[in-house]
Amino acid sequence: MTGSSVKSWPKMTSREEFRFLADLVLTRSSGDHTMVKLHDLHSGTTRFANNQVVQNVDTRRGTLAVTVAFGRRHGTASTTDFTAGSVQETLKRAERIARVSPDDPEYLPPPRSQSFAACETARPETEIAGPARRLEYANEAIGQCRMENLLAAGIVSSSVTSVGIAANNGLFGCETRTDARFSLTVQAGEATGWNAAAHRSIDHLKIQERTLAAIQKAKRGREPSELPPGQYPVVLEPAAVAGLWTWLLWSLDAKSYQKGTSPFAGKLRERMVDKRLTLANAPGHADLFGVGFTADGLPSGPSTWIDHGVLTQLAYDRFTAQAQGVQVIPTLEAPVLSVHGAACGTVQDLVKRTDRAILVTNFWYIRSVNPTNLTLTGMTRDGTFLVDKGEIVCAVKNFRFHDSPLRAFQQIDAWTTPMEAVTAETGKMLAPAMVLPQFHFSSVTRF
Repeated sequence: MTGSSVKSWPKMTSREEFRFLADLVLTRSSGDHTMVKLHDLHSGTTRFANNQVVQNVDTRRGTLAVTVAFGRRHGTASTTDFTAGSVQETLKRAERIARVSPDDPEYLPPPRSQSFAACETARPETEIAGPARRLEYANEAIGQCRMENLLAAGIVSSSVTSVGIAANNGLFGCETRTDARFSLTVQAGEATGWNAAAHRSIDHLKIQERTLAAIQKAKRGREPSELPPGQYPVVLEPAAVAGLWTWLLWSLDAKSYQKGTSPFAGKLRERMVDKRLTLANAPGHADLFGVGFTADGLPSGPSTWIDHGVLTQLAYDRFTAQAQGVQVIPTLEAPVLSVHGAACGTVQDLVKRTDRAILVTNFWYIRSVNPTNLTLTGMTRDGTFLVDKGEIVCAVKNFRFHDSPLRAFQQIDAWTTPMEAVTAETGKMLAPAMVLPQFHFSSVTRF
């Protein structure tokens, strides 16, 4: 297919165009409450393996969802066709669904109209990044690995999304959000090294720096020694810290707290972890994925969830918040974990001051064992090493762990300032690397 015959993508849905589409619905709806949501995504991913690019794809999909409510009966219909006729037919389908639906005892009308804080959710360099730019970055990582006779596998992706929400009570929000990601696994025989990045700006992925770090991990990981399972001091890199803390974040649900099934049940306003630890939401931070508003049409803003080790906040849906008399619902889409006190500069600085410990680059396949006390299991991956007298002396075979972050983070011996922490399973947050005095490895893995 020649370049001139390729059908170009239509431009992203603008704020003005979404307002026009929303008005098509809101002015014609017969419902008591009507809400319109826009999700217009243009994304691309370049995948590579065995030092070759294996896929370079672009995807475009726009969805307009309409929710109509008659009293507590509500129905939702969606369309990928943004023509006036299709949008109006989508409204009719939502109305038909609502009329035959049973009452929903937890249904609430759309939130009131309000202004949303302007966040830097989009970067122009990511919006214009296409297959050629992603291919350039993939080849940069592949080239570095080829020079070392190592194998590279990973992805480079970029996306731009128009997100909108509108309701018949005047609620309206629309913003453009960009997302760029890089993930690399380097293989040196049986050893692997890994690094990853995610940012609003594709220029912030630091491909060369992260590739060299993954190469170093892979080369150091050759010929690992086997240590017996048991309790060990650990140096956790930021990704490993984030892997454990993400499960803690997921457990902050107010509904399960009220039911008594949460690991935090009855412990609000009590100390849960080391008193120097603070967990906050920072939607305005340039290195995080903060947004102006949530999918429910609520404003996102700064909030503190754990303050010097004390649990101060829970995650509410709108119904639970109303039932509990909570007026302002906090959000946690841009988490920052920090430690009060003098911090070390780098992971290497932590290693230098550590007598003996296991250095963990990352955890993977983390799963819940006991949700009542947040005991988790998972495995170390992509760089596990023995630290002795302030130096990394050898690689060690990967461990499986069984432990709870509520126990493991009761005491911290040393830490860095918060750093970018990205994993495939947990998304992104800012978290410090940490030295913990005790962590339970239950067995040695065989793969």
